[in-house]
Amino acid sequence: MAYFLGVDQGSNSSRAVLFDVNGDVITTASETVALTRSEGGRVEHDADQLLNSVDRVIQQVLSELDRREQAQVRACGIATQRSTALAWDAGGQALGPALSWQDVRAKDMLADLEPHAQLIMQQTGLPLTPYYSASKMHWLLHCSSAVMRCPRERLRLSPLASFLLYHLLENRPYRIDYSNAQRSLLFDLETLAWSERLCHWFGLDPVLLPECTPMCAAYGELRGAGIPVTAVCGDQNAAMYGSGQLGADMALVNIGSGAFILRELDRFSITAKQLTGIAFADGENVAYMREATINGAGNALTWAERQWQIDDRLERLPQWLRAIDNPPVFLNTIGGLGTPWMQGGLHSYFIGAGDFSNAERIVAIIESIVFLIQVNLELMHAEAPLRKLRLSGGLSNLDALCQKLANLSGLEVERAGMAEATARGVAWLAAGRPANWQHSPSGGDAAIIDYRPEQDEALRNRYEIFRKGMRQLLDNKPVDGSAI
Repeated sequence: MAYFLGVDQGSNSSRAVLFDVNGDVITTASETVALTRSEGGRVEHDADQLLNSVDRVIQQVLSELDRREQAQVRACGIATQRSTALAWDAGGQALGPALSWQDVRAKDMLADLEPHAQLIMQQTGLPLTPYYSASKMHWLLHCSSAVMRCPRERLRLSPLASFLLYHLLENRPYRIDYSNAQRSLLFDLETLAWSERLCHWFGLDPVLLPECTPMCAAYGELRGAGIPVTAVCGDQNAAMYGSGQLGADMALVNIGSGAFILRELDRFSITAKQLTGIAFADGENVAYMREATINGAGNALTWAERQWQIDDRLERLPQWLRAIDNPPVFLNTIGGLGTPWMQGGLHSYFIGAGDFSNAERIVAIIESIVFLIQVNLELMHAEAPLRKLRLSGGLSNLDALCQKLANLSGLEVERAGMAEATARGVAWLAAGRPANWQHSPSGGDAAIIDYRPEQDEALRNRYEIFRKGMRQLLDNKPVDGSAI
């Protein structure tokens, strides 16, 4: 039997998962990784710890196979957190920590580029924010003493994936896939290459950057294992393909600490209110995707737990969702507003009469996540009609949330209780996108659950109150509610 290996290096853990020819999980290994936060918006990883954790989980999975089975591992795919960047030398030595995609230490440098924000959006499909890796690379090049001491001819500035590939593969390539490159604000979506103009604006020399390569390509073989690495991509790209390719009238909604919505586009186009990216590329074809982001999802619930000392929220949440049928409306700005507004520094508000119980607050936050998703779904639906949503991520396990989203959107919602969606998606790409992986893995918790739209006039009324309150908030007008 043939096997396919998927590797998922994320903000909190590194994972390796082995799949069979049907896309079912054979074995898994995972290792927690550290994330260090400090003043000034600094969020860092130890680059060597990330690398070693990936190497160990790969070795752990392969060690569970006998020699004959190891020879049947036909391909490997590697997915990484996008926009995490680091500097290293030509011998592979990291010149300091990897700056997480969450790191915003270089945000002040973006002020000088504000006049170019529209052109940057048109060329990259992305807004001008410090979450992408260009400003982090600028800081490394111009502010890190270790980087400044490195001879320029030996210096490398790259997304995390390039550093991992160099160390994991026999041929030690210096390459990056299109999806990770695009998340830098330096990549031209039309030419599929680094933009000299953007590099100049960010004070970077393109010669320091890795070679741009389609996501599906022959990258090399895993060191010591001889397994071809045939797909490399960002984690969200991989998650979109966790249960196979989406239909043209479908979108993926992943709801974890944050949330994102992805759908493939039938052609390349840019919109000012949402993000544009590369969903898939091989040597012949390129598919683009529309992406929306919601910052305050699971982390908004975590914030509420601290704010009001709420205990046992996870255990009580399903009961609260069943019992509370008229919660207040929450204007959710936790972590800043994602698409379509891309704005930070705003207060959150509760709109409604009376003092609110913890149960009411939590249910209001759940509904606010649904409302933020719905705003973005309406924009996507206006571009091209949507018929169905596929839900994933930890909060998608809440039946009430899934049903509320179906009711408000008027769309059918399917949830596959599928762990390892990112690893499965990149393994599917590495395997050549087999059609028999289109549906979720067989058996157990992976069964697909469908939620069909039902009439819910009260929910829609609360959504209209939410829309009105958001307009007041964004227009800097008084909001009829209590600020948090």
